[in-house]
Amino acid sequence: MSNEKGKVGRQWAVGSLLLLLAGCSPGTPKFLAGDLNGVNHTSAAINYFMVNGYGGGNASPNGYGGGVCCVMLPSQWSPGLKFKVEWETDPNSNARLPPLGTDEYRAAYAEHKTKYQQHTAIVELPPYEDELCALEVHFLPCHQVKVSTSCWRYPSPNSPIKEPLNMQEPAVCPK
Repeated sequence: MSNEKGKVGRQWAVGSLLLLLAGCSPGTPKFLAGDLNGVNHTSAAINYFMVNGYGGGNASPNGYGGGVCCVMLPSQWSPGLKFKVEWETDPNSNARLPPLGTDEYRAAYAEHKTKYQQHTAIVELPPYEDELCALEVHFLPCHQVKVSTSCWRYPSPNSPIKEPLNMQEPAVCPK
């Protein structure tokens, strides 16, 4: 029996080593991993967001979030590359709820949660050269999204995204 365990252990070790070596093979990787960050320019909380299924966490109203690893992007940028951004908003993240753990809380939270909104946007991937620092997703009023792959993070003056952090929702959103 112990000889069988040793054989299985050796097979596992050899298989693991082969997987590691395969990751070190020469050539250009097809994808690069980068941090995924969110910048919320609205008064609604972002409960969560995802880019092509990679989770980016949450972002406070008029604030920041995400900062998770990783999102996978093509190692070579080319025109027309698009990806899907999905997110959920809480339009009233400052709602007062009864004490946690009570029946009143559970009922009030269930009612509050019915006001959450899910959104989706297809966004064009901006150009990047040899260096990919992060994918920064900016949530703007009217459920608009802008993204940046720049190594200059918002709110740096060198960041390509210039919109202010505390934006107001217009009375009517453009179609």
